[in-house]
Amino acid sequence: MEKRRFGRTEHVSSVAILGAFAFSDVTQGQADKAMELVIDAGINHIDVAPTYGDAEERLGPWLARERERFFVGCKTMERTAEGAAREMRESLERLQIDAFDLYQLHAVTSMEELDQVTGPDGALQAVLQARAEGLTRFVGITGHGMDAPRVFLEALSRFDFDSVLFPINFVLYAADDYRRSAEELVRQCRSRNVGTMIIKAIAKGLWDEGEEQVYNTWYKPFDDPDRIQEAVDFALSRDVTGLCTAGDITLLPRFVEACEAFTPLSGRMQEALIATASLYEPIFA
Repeated sequence: MEKRRFGRTEHVSSVAILGAFAFSDVTQGQADKAMELVIDAGINHIDVAPTYGDAEERLGPWLARERERFFVGCKTMERTAEGAAREMRESLERLQIDAFDLYQLHAVTSMEELDQVTGPDGALQAVLQARAEGLTRFVGITGHGMDAPRVFLEALSRFDFDSVLFPINFVLYAADDYRRSAEELVRQCRSRNVGTMIIKAIAKGLWDEGEEQVYNTWYKPFDDPDRIQEAVDFALSRDVTGLCTAGDITLLPRFVEACEAFTPLSGRMQEALIATASLYEPIFA
């Protein structure tokens, strides 16, 4: 599997980054089987959060014995310094590790939330203190929604984050405003040597009301291997570090296979894929 440098961290990440939400509601046996797949595929980067159900507990036994194999990133949705400091230590205990490689301010979706986390006694203060204490090496920010690129451009003007995590897929790129701000964010990250993790790469749309939600994802994902390949190829054709795998354990093998088979799309092929976006439903209003 291709690997790319994760910004200034100098870690060379696999283009498939394990999105540990897939472990939120599985047995330890299922998680163990998935981790064997992850290791066999050469995935060396994990993204997890305490809000991901049982994911931290499922990863703990693996990280206790395989810590050196993985770059480990975790997150907090706490907005105050006190709350973030507490949550970080709880995550370290569940994951059975002494320190993170990356700790991120999670789901910062608006300028108001950005003000909270970067303001006096905001969560960023706790993460910086943790970095000083050796509990994390790097500091990142994550978010969802149509405003994410715009919010993160502002975030980078306030603090020199080491990484950002936000959505890119060909359906979202049919919205001109989103495409422009996302491309500008990618350019800014490249120039500042900031790592870029992409989520929702295989998002197809939203579940219909009353529709059975057959995957452990709040959005409806592409599940046909050919469509997954197209979506993965599109996202990885951007100048980004890698893609967080979808949050469903049954989709993990197909996502990993698509990352292993990644082939860059020409500009013409990318535009042709964006032109099909009207067949699907954007996941954000």
